[in-house]
Amino acid sequence: MNKIKSLHIKKVSPTGGDLEGAAVIFDMDGTLIDNTPFHFKAWQQLFKKRGLPELSREMYLSEISGVPILNTLKKYFGEDLDEAELKALAKEKQQLYEIAFLPYLRPINGLENFLAELKDAGVKIALATSSNMDDVDFIFETIPIRQYFDVVITGGMVSQPKPSPQIFLKAAEQLNTRREKCVVFEDSISGLKAGNNAGMRVVGITTAHPTPIISKLANLAINDYADIDLQKLAALFEQ
Repeated sequence: MNKIKSLHIKKVSPTGGDLEGAAVIFDMDGTLIDNTPFHFKAWQQLFKKRGLPELSREMYLSEISGVPILNTLKKYFGEDLDEAELKALAKEKQQLYEIAFLPYLRPINGLENFLAELKDAGVKIALATSSNMDDVDFIFETIPIRQYFDVVITGGMVSQPKPSPQIFLKAAEQLNTRREKCVVFEDSISGLKAGNNAGMRVVGITTAHPTPIISKLANLAINDYADIDLQKLAALFEQ
């Protein structure tokens, strides 16, 4: 039996063929769901309501996307804001986003099938997002995928935002998996850099940036999860 056919009947290892001992770490926004335009619009609205200069898409993608909300609020709305003011702004932004996005909330094409394949193959799965748990719950309460994730790490659980690798290294630690056996799925520039900085394989999804940009920072670029399977995942460890 040749190697390719054997992949269908046994797990695929990072060391030569099987996925035994491997783990996959997913970002959330723009990676599990295509919500980047809705986050951008909510930030635009909040900037306008607070009399700040218009937020451009380029600035959003380069400086806000993938960054914890409290970091962004302090940077643009004032370092001297107290905890109550920060929480109120964060809640306002979240409400603007949820109201706009809820009618369109659905998983990126092929995600649920891919998660099921990973789980069936015994691959550990983590979520590592700069968002908070309220945002995670908002997604998981609408899309029934919570059961696939062995570990959930949010921005409040780490001290350094992406492109620091801290959040991905923490996920690997909680999964009890070595970094070299982890694959990160990301869409943002800061997230892709964080995956590389963690010493992990990186798959970039083109929800926020075109393939030529993603390909500079990722081992593989995909449009959605119909473009990835266990064979392609295993092949990343052979690069």
